Amino acid sequence: MVSIEVLGDKEKPMSLNKYAAACALIASTISIIFGYDTGVMSGALPLIQEELKINDTQQEIVAGILNLCALVGSLLAGRTSDYIGRRYTIVLASSLFFIGSIVMGFSPSYAVLMIGRCIAGVGVGFALMIAPVYTAEISAANTRGLLSSLPEVGIAIGILFGYLSNYSLAKLPLNLSWRVMLGIAAIPSCVLAFGILKMPESPRWLIMQGRIGDAKRVLIMVSNTKEEAEIRLTDMKLASGIADSVEDDVIKMVKQTHGEGVYKELIIHPTPTVLWMLIATIGIHFFEHATGIEAVILYSHKIFKKAGIHDKSKLRLATVGVGVTKATFVVIATLILDKVGRRRLVLISVTGMIVALACLGSFLTYISHLEESPLWALVCSIVSTYTYVAFFNIGLAPVSWVYSSEIFPSRLRAQGHSIGVAVNRLMNAAVSMSFLTISNAITIGGTFFMFCGISVLALIFFYFFLPETRGKTLEEMEDVFRRKKK
Repeated sequence: MVSIEVLGDKEKPMSLNKYAAACALIASTISIIFGYDTGVMSGALPLIQEELKINDTQQEIVAGILNLCALVGSLLAGRTSDYIGRRYTIVLASSLFFIGSIVMGFSPSYAVLMIGRCIAGVGVGFALMIAPVYTAEISAANTRGLLSSLPEVGIAIGILFGYLSNYSLAKLPLNLSWRVMLGIAAIPSCVLAFGILKMPESPRWLIMQGRIGDAKRVLIMVSNTKEEAEIRLTDMKLASGIADSVEDDVIKMVKQTHGEGVYKELIIHPTPTVLWMLIATIGIHFFEHATGIEAVILYSHKIFKKAGIHDKSKLRLATVGVGVTKATFVVIATLILDKVGRRRLVLISVTGMIVALACLGSFLTYISHLEESPLWALVCSIVSTYTYVAFFNIGLAPVSWVYSSEIFPSRLRAQGHSIGVAVNRLMNAAVSMSFLTISNAITIGGTFFMFCGISVLALIFFYFFLPETRGKTLEEMEDVFRRKKK
C-alpha cells in the first residue's frame, strides 16, 4: 500500500510503516474486546431474561448501563491520558475490562450483573477515547485514515466474534451459557494489559512533556526515513511552541503539560476555530448513534423475529449475518478512507442509510399488518437491514472516530475527543435503553422511519460542518477549519 506525503516542495511515495501499523493493531485489540461485549449481549439478553426473569425495562437497562458508565469513563480518560500518557491509559482500560468481565461471568444475580456492566462500561469509555487518539498520534498524515480506523475494524470484528459466541455457546446449560459468553472477555483483556507495555508512548504526548529526545526516538521507529522523522518532529515542536533550534533531549515546558485548563479552552472560551472543531466532533458522534445503529446491533434478533423468523437457531444465524456485513464493510472503508476522503465517504454513507432505513421501515410496517409474513417481505427486511449496516460501516462508523481524533490541536486532542466519545456513549445508551419502549409506542416500523428522518438531518449537518481532512498533518488541522475548506 503506497501513499504520498509532501516533504518540502516535493512529493515522495511513502509506504505504510510496519512498526506504526503494529502499534495501531495492538491498540485496536481493546476495541475488539469492546465490540465482543456489544455483540455478545445481543444473544445473552434472551438467556439472561429467561434465567433471571427480567422484564423489557430491565433488559434495556442492562443493555444501556454500559454506555452511561462509558460516558463517565470517556470524560475521565481525556484528562487521565494527558496526565499519565496514552499507553498507560490503555493499560488502565484493559484492567477495567478484565475486572468487569470477571464480575459479569460470575454474576449470581441481576444486581451483581449490573455492577460488572458498570465497571466494564468505565473501561469502554477509556478504550473508545484512547485507542483512536494514540493511533492518530503515531501515524503519518497519509496513512492516518487507514490506521486510525483500525479501532472501528476491531469493534466490528469483536461484534462478529460476539455473535459467533452466541451461536456456539447458547447450547450450554442456561446457567452457564450467558455467563461464559460475558466472562470470556477477561482473557484478551489480561493479555492486552501486558502486551501494551511493549509499545512506545505517543510522540506528541512526549513533546508536550518536553521529552524531545524520547519523541525523536519514537518517530524514527514509526517513520520510514530519518528525514521524515525530522520533518514530523519539527512540525510537532513548532505546534507546541518549541523553537526548532532546540536540541536538548529534555526541556522544561513553559505551559502546563498535563491537560490543565483544557476544558476552559474547549467550552468556556473557545476560539472560532476550536468551536467549529467541537461542533463537528459533537455532531458526528451524536448522529452516529442517533441514526439507529445500536438498535440493529443489539436488538437484531427482535427485528428479525418481527420480520417473520421465529426459529431460535435461524434467528442467531441471521444475527451473525449482521456481524459479517459490519466487519466486511468496515475493512473496505479502512482501505479506501485515505483515497476517497472523510467527507465524501460519510456523505455517501448517510445517503445509503436513508434509503435503507426507509425501506426497512416500510417492509416492517407492511408485515405488521399481516398475520403471517410473506417470504418476499421477510427477505426484503433482511436485505434492508444488511444494506443499512453496510452503508453505516463503510462511512459514518469509521469516519466518526478518525475525524474527532485528528482535528484538535495536540494540547486539546485527548479531552476534545473525550467530549465526542461522551456524546457518542450518551446517544448509544439513549437508543439501546429506549428502543423497545419506542417501538412498542410507535411500532418497530415507525421507529425506523424515525431513524430515517434523523439520518436526513445528519446528512445536512455533515454537508455544512465537516471539511475534508484527508492528507493533512495533525498540525495543519487548525488551518483547515480556519479557512472553512470543504
